[in-house]
Amino acid sequence: MTTQTIDIFTKFGCGYCYRAKQLLDRKGAKYNEYDVTLGGTKKREMLDRAPHARTVPQIFIGDVHVGGSDELAALDRSGRLDEMLAG
Repeated sequence: MTTQTIDIFTKFGCGYCYRAKQLLDRKGAKYNEYDVTLGGTKKREMLDRAPHARTVPQIFIGDVHVGGSDELAALDRSGRLDEMLAG
């Protein structure tokens, strides 16, 4: 179903991250998960793409910064998530 590249930045033990990944899994979406628990280059990439982000998950569909788990769920409730995933 997914034609867009999805990147999700997560941390170990994050319930919101788990919830966001479950939603994407239910949609059959393939995503790239980057664990930023210990910082490093992927955390810097996350902050470059979303400079004001201080929490995880941070989710990107294509070039669009979705935000976190709550924003992803709101997109799903509105029906817009399926459109975004289809490209």
